[in-house]
Amino acid sequence: MGAMSESVSVRCPTCRREQVYAAPSYPCACGAPVTPRLDRRTAPAVVTHRVWDEEWVAVRCAACGRRSQWPRPELGCPCGTVLRVAVVPAQPEAAGAGGLPERTSRHPRRAFRPVTIRTARDAVTTTAVYLRWLGYRDIRRADQRPPSGIGLAARGLLALVDPAVRPASVRDVECLWLTAMTDTADCVCFSLAGYTDEARARADTVGVPLFVLDRTGTPRPVNTLADDLDARGG
Repeated sequence: MGAMSESVSVRCPTCRREQVYAAPSYPCACGAPVTPRLDRRTAPAVVTHRVWDEEWVAVRCAACGRRSQWPRPELGCPCGTVLRVAVVPAQPEAAGAGGLPERTSRHPRRAFRPVTIRTARDAVTTTAVYLRWLGYRDIRRADQRPPSGIGLAARGLLALVDPAVRPASVRDVECLWLTAMTDTADCVCFSLAGYTDEARARADTVGVPLFVLDRTGTPRPVNTLADDLDARGG
């Protein structure tokens, strides 16, 4: 699989319209771009309902052999149908890659490459990309659903992604912190709309790093704990 994105012709089974589609590239933790390899021989599937496990696909980085989960390619047809584009399954990891630790060693990191946020799904994607950039591995949906927002988990970490238009509340921060304590994990919060003053004060008290996701897809540290995490990595 190369770094360049390939294009395929996709025909909508609903209206028969044909479009050219190129899969997006995502930054691997090593800094190299990775792109899902599209399956030209399999017809796209119509998305009628969403299941979290079906939203992601394994993609192997050609540069370092790391195998990570990325959003499954989708295409919106003008007729309103959402199509899930088929991909070729990732090959097994290269020799030596299977023993990678859950967190990377502390080598200098390349610059973070953001993923533009247009939807709530984009907010989850850019958070997963950022957590991988910090050094966390095995990013997945959290087992316990938070009262609001979307929960992500890695080994030793619980993250809350809040794509709502309202600032995250003190309850959001406290629920995240209490759940992380139960799981003996660290925690971190990402919000599109920022935080209330009470939420920021409580986060500083209990030790929760807070980030704001801007529309370019760049997480911005809100408190000192977030500054430290951004600087040192996971």
